[in-house]
Amino acid sequence: AGEASGDQLGAGLIKALKFHYPNAVFKGLGGPKMLAEGFETLFPMDRLSVMGLVEPLKRLPELIHIRKTLFKHFSDNNFDLVVGIDSPDFNLGLELKLRKKGIKTAHYVSPSVWAWRQGRVKKIARAVDLMLTLLPFEEAFYQQHKVPVVCVGHPLAEELPLQTDTVAARKQLGIIKEGPVLTVMPGSRASEVDKLGRLFLDAAQFCQKKIPELQLIIPSANPERRKQIEEILKDYPLLSCTLLDGQSLTAMAAADVVLLSSGTSALEAMLLKKPMVVSYRLGKLTFALISRMVKVSYVALPNLLADEPLVPELLEDKATVDNISNAVLNFFQQPEQVAGLQERFTAIHKSLQYGGSETAAKALVKLIEAA
Repeated sequence: AGEASGDQLGAGLIKALKFHYPNAVFKGLGGPKMLAEGFETLFPMDRLSVMGLVEPLKRLPELIHIRKTLFKHFSDNNFDLVVGIDSPDFNLGLELKLRKKGIKTAHYVSPSVWAWRQGRVKKIARAVDLMLTLLPFEEAFYQQHKVPVVCVGHPLAEELPLQTDTVAARKQLGIIKEGPVLTVMPGSRASEVDKLGRLFLDAAQFCQKKIPELQLIIPSANPERRKQIEEILKDYPLLSCTLLDGQSLTAMAAADVVLLSSGTSALEAMLLKKPMVVSYRLGKLTFALISRMVKVSYVALPNLLADEPLVPELLEDKATVDNISNAVLNFFQQPEQVAGLQERFTAIHKSLQYGGSETAAKALVKLIEAA
């Protein structure tokens, strides 16, 4: 696993697999939640947390070293199964080499192959014995291309209740004042916070001027991101906010509106039934290149799942302080719109309940035990 969302999925998977194999050994590359389940990591997870087109090139020698080390370790120690969790650019190449060596491989979380660079499905077919998808439309895509696949739904769709207890979440975070709450999430990677941190804080500050009683919550994904956000906040002495260590789900549950970077957090906010504004910046060159290859109309998962624009997507040139602020304020000012959105989110939540980690574990047990 190469990032926080993958670490969370990995931890749930390890926990479910231990039910079937109590004495199993879990090793590779992962983060703190996987480590808490008894996992042993050979490298710090954040060494894989790279994004875009340029950053991975700068870190290429290190990434090649990590992949070679993992390949040798898995090969030399006769592992029964290697599961790559997301991070497809890193994991699929590793899975391909391991499968050629006779080691069974699975990939957990489909890359967005249905959205762009669809030719990658041919490499995926060679690299994996099984693809585990989180979303129903992804399963249909792999079935169409004759790749063994099981849709497990999203584990959080099983874990999170259909109704969110906002009052309990605020109590847990020590929010005792009544009034509107905005949760701001500029990403879990250093490069994301670099590109979005000040933009999101400028928008939050504008909203706080319009709604003086607005309470601001910023969950930091890890200690490194907290230091990064604290450094940025020095330029905002008048901004009143609460900075948290982790607790992103609780922070979203406590919110009336969430401002977030595109990614897994958008799905989490949807499952918590929170109106959200999704914004992202890749850099003009990267965005221009990727835009030409994208074959879907939306990037935010709530919009992809509904196949319509349920929540605002403000990307690249549209990611301005004015646009973001107006979209956030609109949710605070339109309670009828929020109620309708929450009904749609509840229906989508129900459609994603496939069993999550338990279904994934059963599919992998079947793969391991197949002759």
